[in-house]
Amino acid sequence: MTSVDLTIGGMTCASCASRIERTLNRLDGVVASVNFATGSARVDLPADVTLPTLVSTVESLGYTAQPSRMLAPAESGWGLRALVCACLALAVTAVTMVPALHYPGADWIGLVLAGVVVAWGGWPFHRAAALAARHRLTTMDTLVSMGALVTYGWSLVAILTGRGQSYVEVATALVTFLLVGRWLEARGTRKAGSALRALVELGAKDAVLLRPDGGEENVPVSALRVGDTFVVRPGEKVATDGEVVAGASAVDESLLTGESMPVEVTVGDRVIGASVNAGGRLVVRASTVGEQTHLAQLARLVAQAQNGKAPVQRLADRVSAVFVPAVIGLAALTFGGWLVVGQPVTAALTAAIAVLVVACPCALGLATPTALLAGTGRGAQLGLLIRGPQVLETTRRVDTVVLDKTGTVTAGAMSVVGVHPRPGVTESELLRYAGAVEHASEHPIARVIAAAAADRSVSVSDFVALPGLGAEGTVDGRRVLVGRSALLASRDIPVGKSTVDGTAVHVAWDGQWRGTIEVRDEVKPTSAEAVSRLRALGLRPVLLTGDTRASAERAARAVGIDTVVAEVLPAAKVEVVRDLQRQGAVVAMVGDGVNDAAALAQADLGIAMGSGSDVAIEASDLTVVRRVNGSVDLRGAADAVALSRITLRTINANLAWAFGYNVAMIPIAAAGLISPMLAAAAMALSSVSVVGNSLRLFHFGR
Repeated sequence: MTSVDLTIGGMTCASCASRIERTLNRLDGVVASVNFATGSARVDLPADVTLPTLVSTVESLGYTAQPSRMLAPAESGWGLRALVCACLALAVTAVTMVPALHYPGADWIGLVLAGVVVAWGGWPFHRAAALAARHRLTTMDTLVSMGALVTYGWSLVAILTGRGQSYVEVATALVTFLLVGRWLEARGTRKAGSALRALVELGAKDAVLLRPDGGEENVPVSALRVGDTFVVRPGEKVATDGEVVAGASAVDESLLTGESMPVEVTVGDRVIGASVNAGGRLVVRASTVGEQTHLAQLARLVAQAQNGKAPVQRLADRVSAVFVPAVIGLAALTFGGWLVVGQPVTAALTAAIAVLVVACPCALGLATPTALLAGTGRGAQLGLLIRGPQVLETTRRVDTVVLDKTGTVTAGAMSVVGVHPRPGVTESELLRYAGAVEHASEHPIARVIAAAAADRSVSVSDFVALPGLGAEGTVDGRRVLVGRSALLASRDIPVGKSTVDGTAVHVAWDGQWRGTIEVRDEVKPTSAEAVSRLRALGLRPVLLTGDTRASAERAARAVGIDTVVAEVLPAAKVEVVRDLQRQGAVVAMVGDGVNDAAALAQADLGIAMGSGSDVAIEASDLTVVRRVNGSVDLRGAADAVALSRITLRTINANLAWAFGYNVAMIPIAAAGLISPMLAAAAMALSSVSVVGNSLRLFHFGR
């Protein structure tokens, strides 16, 4: 199976999307999801079904389809059509309803102007209704088209025969209200998809390619290939992901990662495409290009999430599929019922048209996709990526969160947290001698100590690395040992009892133990607040790590976690998650490493910290890429759960409103208590209110 994204043109309502989806799913092995709000489709297809087959299938229904790399809501032409029809509708209302303007021939002028509105203004509805009828189907557009044409047709007969009441102003108002509603819907859905569009447009358009002869050439970013070197001047965007091969600078990654402070980079450091060079000139070697870049992957994740459907939307789609035929039947019964009780044809027709118009389930079709667009879009702005709508259902049920320690609760990198010299030795002296020796070592802890020793005035000679023990060398004529207690013991140098909580690195010279440097993976400053937020969401936190129990319990105490599972091998992490699930817990797992991938996949909800491996991110349901002080912010995990829950609540509220509106308004219209004009306004207002409610999600976190 392969997946393809299509941009669909010509859809006017959610029923169009439902019809295309049903037709595509009839192809052998094809699984399609069509989203009216984004004007797009995601299709999983077997090898024997080709892209041209998909396109021709969609086109046979009267729509257009073309492959799309990154999906974003398309511009709509509803605005101009609505504006012209609104002006004409005002003129029609004036000449037909204002006594001072009702001179001879005014009815004919109103009829002509209304004809323009009904024919040209209502053309998108008529065309969609005709396409549906050709396939023996009905849609929301069928109701709109029937209402407008029947009202106009009745008015035409009334004016020609001179008998009966003309309703041309109703026909124009009906079409105009619906056009304005569709325009506002389109504006709303486009705003809801603004985060994805911003991601698509975020990347650089051009790059300064560095030629082998040292010259520079401006080329489109699409022309870059892996291994090419390009120049990034101050203020310019990095063209694509790569590695710095010359220069040093500060790079602003805030638009991609949420990191407020620029990141210092130098030779050997990686940079992300679309980040902004805030300092000096950089020369970068491209490591990934095109669809494989970090930016493209983020956009693809957001697009896939916005193009999916939550289980509740499947129900709404099934209801919409049978709703329109039922409404047509109800309109016919209303017309017949009014005639049976002795009411005039005009009154019966008015009530029937009101039923047709007010029952349009447009709001039902917009309830889920607009909320999903807004929720995932706001998440993208906050550095929180929701993989798909099915995740929303899971977040509501989660009651336990398992947190990996290293890189998730802690920074994932060692740092010097204490220098403990023996009497007669100063801290700076101890760190200076140890740093001089460790500066020549490649061991990760050695690099941490060397970085902490700011004094570079001394250097080491006769350096010897001792794998598994430490290192030694001559500094200022003294033989200095730096490493584990076993190293000093092998030289018959006694070491006092260590009281440090982290890793103890002992230092000796002149045959004596001179002190200890404490190195530890520190808890992130935001982790305690993150755990508190997770508790506030009703989640019980569990710390899970392969580290020692003492180290795990120290980290747990620092952030307020009571339950600790330590010294667990990667394979056993999955069993820990399974055990919790067997006990009845619905488990969310938060991790960042390759060794967390299996547990992330096993959990009911997997949350990956974006600083981790691609494997972990691919195995997760939510990804946090927001950074604070260079590391991914664990508070983002709590925000992701909270945003997912609020998005789901918004979807449910939209659906409740849409269902409730239709159920309440149909009998009111059938009883003749509202006119077709008011019915059109109410239906448009219903759709706009659903979109407006969804857009409230953009205030999350503000």
